[in-house]
This record gives sequence, structure tokens and C-alpha cells, in this order.
Amino acid sequence: MEITIHSIHFEASEKLETFIQKKVSRLAKFSDEVFLAEVSLKVIKPETNANKDASVKLLAKGHDFFAQETADTFEAAVDKCVEKLERQVVKMKEKLISKK
Repeated sequence: MEITIHSIHFEASEKLETFIQKKVSRLAKFSDEVFLAEVSLKVIKPETNANKDASVKLLAKGHDFFAQETADTFEAAVDKCVEKLERQVVKMKEKLISKK
């Protein structure tokens, strides 16, 4: 699975990018059909406690999945997005199995 990371109006650290790569790549084990993940990171103005916004879009054969979260850190926001996407992918897979 290919993972692209877009940090809007700031430069993401290598540590953050490594964390995102590791977390998002876990989604590939739930479905072989996922081939691309696009991660967008941005800081919401004005500065508040929960001002880190992360959105993850998964592209799969015949389906697209999307999750967006805001948290105190990018790591927490990405983690929540991955959890949401896991549920979406598993639910889609269960629907396909039940149709067969």
C-alpha cells in the first residue's frame, strides 16, 4: 500500500511521518484491496488545546474510506482515524462476505 503524507502550512518531523507510516500500514492487513492512503495534517487556528487535525483517505478497489479527527497531538488524531478506518474496512468486508 502506498502512503502519502501532506502537512499543510508546516513541516512534519521524520518521527511523525514514521509513526503515521507504521499506523496506517496496519490497515493493509484488514483488506488486500486497499492500495493507497492519503494523510493530511493541519494545525487549526487560533491556537487551542485540541488544534491538530488529521484526515486519512483510503482508496480501495470499488470503495473509498475517510476519517477525520482533531486532538491535542497529531499522533492521537491519526490513531483515532486508523481506529475508525479499521471499523469501516471490516464492516465493508463483512457485507461483501454476507452477499456471497
